[in-house]
Amino acid sequence: MCWFPAMRSANQPPAASGTMDGNGEQHKSGERIAKAIARAGLASRREAEAWIAAGRVAVNGAVITSPALNVTATDRISVDGTALPGRERTRLFLYHKPRGLLTTHSDPRGRPTIFQKLPPGLPRLISVGRLDFNTEGLLLLTNDGALARVLELPATGWLRRYRVRAHGVVTQVQLDQLRQGVTISGIRYGAIEADLDRVQGSNLWLTFAIREGKNREVRNVLGHLGLTVTRLIRVSFGPFQLGELEPGAVEEVPTRVLREQLGDKLGSLSAADFSAPIARPTPLRHELTNAAMREEAPSKKPKERRSSDHAWRAHETDRPTKKLHRKFYGAKRGAETRERPAGDMRAGVLHDRKGRPVAVERYGEPPPQQPRQQPPKEPRSKRPSRYSRAQGRNRSPDRAFGPRPRRPRGEK
Repeated sequence: MCWFPAMRSANQPPAASGTMDGNGEQHKSGERIAKAIARAGLASRREAEAWIAAGRVAVNGAVITSPALNVTATDRISVDGTALPGRERTRLFLYHKPRGLLTTHSDPRGRPTIFQKLPPGLPRLISVGRLDFNTEGLLLLTNDGALARVLELPATGWLRRYRVRAHGVVTQVQLDQLRQGVTISGIRYGAIEADLDRVQGSNLWLTFAIREGKNREVRNVLGHLGLTVTRLIRVSFGPFQLGELEPGAVEEVPTRVLREQLGDKLGSLSAADFSAPIARPTPLRHELTNAAMREEAPSKKPKERRSSDHAWRAHETDRPTKKLHRKFYGAKRGAETRERPAGDMRAGVLHDRKGRPVAVERYGEPPPQQPRQQPPKEPRSKRPSRYSRAQGRNRSPDRAFGPRPRRPRGEK
C-alpha cells in the first residue's frame, strides 16, 4: 500500500487518525479522492479533479478544492450534494472495434469515437490501451482504471496477436530476424513474432505478435521492412480471443473467468474487487457529467418540427383553408351542372394502348367514314432458289445448277 503526505488546506476537513513520520506530520491511508470518484464510475480522474476545483465535491460535509486528499471507506463523499455511490465490481468487456473510430472519450475535431457507438446500459468504461483509427479487432474495456493500467503495461507480458494484410515483398528470414528486436528512428522495439501465412499477388497476410504495444508499432516495423499495411486486425489480447464477435458488438467476461485469468498477482496489483455488487446506471451518472455545461449554456427555444409540404401532412399553421383529398375524382365533380350535348347518344368501345376495352359515349351524327386506301403493293422480286424447278422438268435437290453434261457419241 502506498502512503502519501496529507496536504491540508483551510477548507479541507481534518484528517483521520494515521501514522506519524519523523517530522511530526501525519499520513492518512487510503486512496486519492479523484481515484475514489473514478472507481465509483462517475467520471475519470481528470474530470473528478475538475469537479473538485469547481467546489462540487464535499468530504465529511466540508467542500474541498484540492485533489491532494486521501480518503478511506469511512469517509462520506458527496458530489453536488448527492452521496457517492458504492464501489462497483471490477468488470471486463470484449469489444470488436470497427474501422473509422477513435479510441477516446471525446475528440476536438468531432470525429466518431468508440464510446459514442457503445450500446446503452453499460457502466462508464475505459479502454485497455488503444487501437488506431483504421485498426479493427479486439479491444478490452473495463470500469476499473487500475486494472486497465496493469493490463496495458509491458511488464504484464500479455501477448497481443494481429492479422496483417500488407502490400510488398518480404521473406520469412527477414521476419525471423525481428525476434531479436529492432531499432527504428531511435525507438527500440522488443522481440516480435511474425509469420508469413500466404501470398496473394502483390499482397501478403502475416501473423504479428507483440508484447509491448508501442504507438503504431506494427505499422512502423513493417514499414521498416518495405511493406505498406492495408489492413490490421487484432485477434487476441492475452487469454481473450476475438472469436466470432461481430463488429461493434460487446460481450462481458464472466466474473469467475476474469478472476481465473488475472490470477492472484494481477488481481492484487490492480486491487480488483470481485465481490462488490454490480451498479445499475442511475440518472446521477449522466446528470453529473454535464451538470456544469447545462448551467452555463444559454437557454434556447426548441426548434419547431416542420412536416412536409403535402396538404395531408403539413403543419397545422401551414395547411390551406381548402382541404385537398388524396383521391382524384376527375369528371365526376360538377357533372350535374353540365349541359347534355345535342344529338342522339350512341355507345362504343375503344381500346387503350395496352389493349384493354374502354366504354365510351358519343353524341351527334358520326362523321362520314372514308374508305381506307391500301397502298399499292410492290412486286416481290423473285430470287432463284436452289431447289426451284427448271423449265420443262424437275431437278433433283442434290443436283447442281446448269445443264447435265452429255457424253459425246462414240465415247465409252
